[in-house]
Amino acid sequence: MKAPLVILTGPTAAGKTKLSIALAKAIDGEIISADSMQVYRHMDIGSAKIRPEEMEGIPHHLIDILEPAEDFNVVRFQGLAKEAMEQIYKRNRIPIVAGGTGFYIQALLYDIDFTENEEHPELRRELEAQAKEKGAEFLHQMLEKADPKAAMQIHPNNEKRVIRALEYYRLTGERISQHNETQQRKESPYNGAYFVLNDDRQRLYERIDARVDAMIGEGLLDEVRALKAMGCRQGMVSMQGLGYKEILSYLDGEMSFSEAVRILKRDTRHFAKRQLTWFRRERDVIWLNQQDYQYNQEQILNKMLEILREKSIL
Repeated sequence: MKAPLVILTGPTAAGKTKLSIALAKAIDGEIISADSMQVYRHMDIGSAKIRPEEMEGIPHHLIDILEPAEDFNVVRFQGLAKEAMEQIYKRNRIPIVAGGTGFYIQALLYDIDFTENEEHPELRRELEAQAKEKGAEFLHQMLEKADPKAAMQIHPNNEKRVIRALEYYRLTGERISQHNETQQRKESPYNGAYFVLNDDRQRLYERIDARVDAMIGEGLLDEVRALKAMGCRQGMVSMQGLGYKEILSYLDGEMSFSEAVRILKRDTRHFAKRQLTWFRRERDVIWLNQQDYQYNQEQILNKMLEILREKSIL
């Protein structure tokens, strides 16, 4: 028997948080956050982090576990999420992965192997030196010869990924594009249900704009100012998050406050669009279009429970 795993994802501002609590109560579940920003302490408003009183007693994992100066990536997420799942299974509960970072969800659901991310310092230094001496384009041409498909998928300016692809090929003799395709075709080791909560695009965009206005009202500016005082700066992984990079640009004198807010709203709408594109490409997705249920959470929840019973997860 495969272990059960429930995923509740969807674009930003779709209403995942509230539904995830109702679902966890209904199935005796615990929630694992699949969010690249909520993992950080001191970053509450801009990440739309769930407040302790909103958790309604449901245990949440991978929230407030890192300092903003620390790096967080898909490999680290996968490892921490698996650890949390082990503990949840020991308590005879069901893990619910809730959040909008599609790549993280894919990595966990299909147990993707990130062997190519292992560091090989000598070879990496050699490739970095070539990039410095001969330029990023030269390195990209090397990749075109070794792995044409990867070269098509990786932008020449993305030096880090070009180096990783070359490094993987030199060390294993296998093309990284081939490795990735094999990983993406893997069958999930879990008995999973992959729900995507969606909404009408116009309504979603209005919710995004309203959420940004609410974040400003709740003190996003002061939150980013405090992070800056702690030493957080542009270029840090934590400061790449929506809401943080724009306000930081304002605090660094690069744009006006009104311009920062305008860009934040625009980029969050673009992000939601990209999220939906990602989920449409994924396998095994169960779409929950809220308009089909007249925006009635109880109806949506009942549909989810019906599907979970059909899949023998409940």
